[in-house]
Parts: sequence; structure tokens; C-alpha cells
Amino acid sequence: MKFIILGCGSSMGVPRPDGFFGNCDPKNQKNYRTRCSALLQTRTENILIDTSPDLRQQLLRHNIKKIDKVYYSHMHADQTHGINDLRSFFINSQKQINVYADSATSKYLKHNFSYCFKSFSKEYPATLKLNKIKKNLISFDNNKKVYIKPILVEHGKVQSICYIINKKIAYITDVSEIYKKDFQHFKNLNYLIIDCLWYKYHPSHLNLEKSLYFIKKFKPKKAILSNLSPVLDYKQLKELLPSNVVPAHDGLTISL
Repeated sequence: MKFIILGCGSSMGVPRPDGFFGNCDPKNQKNYRTRCSALLQTRTENILIDTSPDLRQQLLRHNIKKIDKVYYSHMHADQTHGINDLRSFFINSQKQINVYADSATSKYLKHNFSYCFKSFSKEYPATLKLNKIKKNLISFDNNKKVYIKPILVEHGKVQSICYIINKKIAYITDVSEIYKKDFQHFKNLNYLIIDCLWYKYHPSHLNLEKSLYFIKKFKPKKAILSNLSPVLDYKQLKELLPSNVVPAHDGLTISL
């Protein structure tokens, strides 16, 4: 199996649409960041986490020919507004793609993208099927089951979902606090991919200090900082980090 970080940038990406790079060196390709999406790739399925506004670019870059399932973390625009790009995969398969979301995100998706879930004519059929998030999700790698556990975390005034795959890797790009009752699920992972917006405090995201606090507490073999804003230059940030922690970059691929 592979886990691909399709995009690791904050809500406006790096550079921003106005060309602003902030502290990031434009000569370093790892500072070019699209908005956050990820792909779990097994020998059987391609499972997408979030549909960022940059999804088309991300899928083309990695030559992705099918999407079998989509898991959403929350309803914010930088996680959802690439949803229309799933239509081409429906055209290829002629099967609705199963989309999984919590109740708040489901309500948001149905209200803002109703045409994806409801057929309006033969020319424009429903392309997606909305499903409730269960306590434990199961995918497949050939005949082997892949266990995916959703964990609710705080993300400012809303909640977001962290996905933990086979108790080996956790993906959590939008978080301001993790509930103590769930700490047990995050300990001793092989990989922890975690939010790190910038250096100073933010009410809806982890900053570098808080990210490193959770990494120290959970003790993953390796941690990867994602949801990086233009404040965080790749090279400068990397020099500040412990040896088992690295900044994410678009296209970073983990073999599981």
C-alpha cells in the first residue's frame, strides 16, 4: 500500500493566488503547495481523503485513473470544493462513487453540491452516493482487509475527522485539539501526519510548538507536518525539527 500526500498547503496554498510566497523560497520546489488532499492506494482501491480545490492538478500529476471511495475530514472549502472533479471517474465507471462524511459535512455537501447527489436528467445523473461515517471503516488490499478508524478532533469551532489506517498511520491536517480520551489511538504509530500552520498561536490549527508537543507525547516513528502556510519555508522549518520529524511536500509518498 501507498499513502500519498497530494497537497500539503494551507487554505490558500503556497504561493497564494496573488503570488505571495511569504517566507518561502520560490526556488525550492517543495515550497509549492496545493491544498490538502491525500490518497490511500491499495492493490484493489484508490481511497481519497478530501477533495481540495486543487484536486484536478493533483490527480493529473500522479496519473490517477480511478477513485473508489472518498472520506471527508470536514466541510471547509479547502477540503471540499474540488468535488466536481470526481465526475470524470463516474463517467469512466458508470457507477456512483461512495462518499463518506459526518452529519455536518453531509449537510453542507448536499446543500452546496446537490447536483452531485441527485439526478436532474439523463445527461446529468447523480455521480456520488453519500454515506454516514461509521466507527470503523473497512477497505481492501486484494483479499486483505484494511482497517480505517475515524477519530473526531477539534478544529476551532467545528470538528474534523482524523483517519488512522491499520493502526500504522494517522492523517490529521486540520486540528486545534485532540481529546484526551482518544490519545490511546495515536500512540506508537509508524507515521503521524499532523497539522502545523505556522509559528504563532491560531484558534483553529496547531502551531509548531503544539504540533511538536503532540509528536513528543504520541512518539510516532516518524512525523510529517502538513497544512503549511506561506510563513513556513521548507528548508528553514526542516532545520528546526527533530530528526524524526519532517515538513510535508506535495507528492510525498509513504510505503505501508
